[in-house]
Amino acid sequence: MIEVKKIKKEFEKSTKRRKKIKFYAVNDISIEATDGKIIGILGPNGAGKTTLLRIIAGIMEASSGKVLYDRKTFEEAELDIKKNIAYLSGNTKIYQSITPYELLDMCLRFYEFPKDKINSRILEISKLLEIDEFLYNRISKLSTGQMQRVNLARCMVHNPKYYILDEATSGLDIISSQIILDFIKEEKKKKKIILYSTHYMEEAENICDYVYLIDKGKIIMEGTPKEIKQKTKTTNLRDSFFKIIGGFNEK
Repeated sequence: MIEVKKIKKEFEKSTKRRKKIKFYAVNDISIEATDGKIIGILGPNGAGKTTLLRIIAGIMEASSGKVLYDRKTFEEAELDIKKNIAYLSGNTKIYQSITPYELLDMCLRFYEFPKDKINSRILEISKLLEIDEFLYNRISKLSTGQMQRVNLARCMVHNPKYYILDEATSGLDIISSQIILDFIKEEKKKKKIILYSTHYMEEAENICDYVYLIDKGKIIMEGTPKEIKQKTKTTNLRDSFFKIIGGFNEK
């Protein structure tokens, strides 16, 4: 289980008159994710999703609040927790001069995977994510969709328990997107804990068991996709979101 309790993250920015003002990118957010569930963190660009997920993954420190993995904080068991986290963002950079096979081999050695099982594990993952056709090609030669599949393989090759996926399919073609979504559904069957952030409401409605709608750093509604649509008397999550915020908000 992942428990996020009253997380806040304060930043400072300058106004046009160079006056410094403070604001919360994440403001008093609490969420819960249990085994075998896909939890959606949904909202438009700039809503605070990436900041929140970076805090959950231990990449960024919160101003206040805490995150627990199976009732333990990073302070109590940081190494064990991070060994079991797969963190993926839409713009994660990977080495361009090596092949996907070499990258995965390097990752498995880093996680101290048994040496005699490294090759079979790489081949297993490459088949699952359909990267076997370009497994030995230089990464710099891959398409955006192929590269994102390699990125996902890099995250999950060591068989982690917790998935934190931030805009995993952003900008991808329909085939690459579907391969990634199908993989996520399969990991759910293995009782993995999956936090899935996206601004594609239709995608989230298809795979998420429970969602948190976020806008301007705050949770504006939560529930199953069905519950949210019932509460807002709409037929899809996109319409639900706009109804909650009062239509298109350009501010």
